[in-house]
Amino acid sequence: MTIDLNALGPVFAEFWTERHLSTLTTPRADGTPHVVAVGVTLDVPTATARVITFRGSYKARRVLAAGAAGIPVAMCQLDGPRWSTLEGIAVLREDAESVRDAEDRYGLRYRQPKPNPERVVIEVAVNRVLGNV
Repeated sequence: MTIDLNALGPVFAEFWTERHLSTLTTPRADGTPHVVAVGVTLDVPTATARVITFRGSYKARRVLAAGAAGIPVAMCQLDGPRWSTLEGIAVLREDAESVRDAEDRYGLRYRQPKPNPERVVIEVAVNRVLGNV
């Protein structure tokens, strides 16, 4: 399912470009939620969210284990009473182009990340949005 994030307006887009930490929730093998603090970037026109991480992290291993079909995840950020959750299907990208693109996006929103040869990207096709922004 494709979602049009542009329809949510400029306040939504601005909220996802302001510097806020987020959480990423992935399902553990037993189905319980695994929640970690992350930096998320969101490409509104393509409804694609990205989280950079390292290959050995639990979240990366869970997404990788799901294969090409991906795994359902949720990302949430808040600022006082304002909040937004993005849900979608995550896949792992390991190619240099995807990693470089995600690092550049992260650098624009947060700060340029230190080089890490183990870096990978959790790429999420957003299919649902919750929140009040």
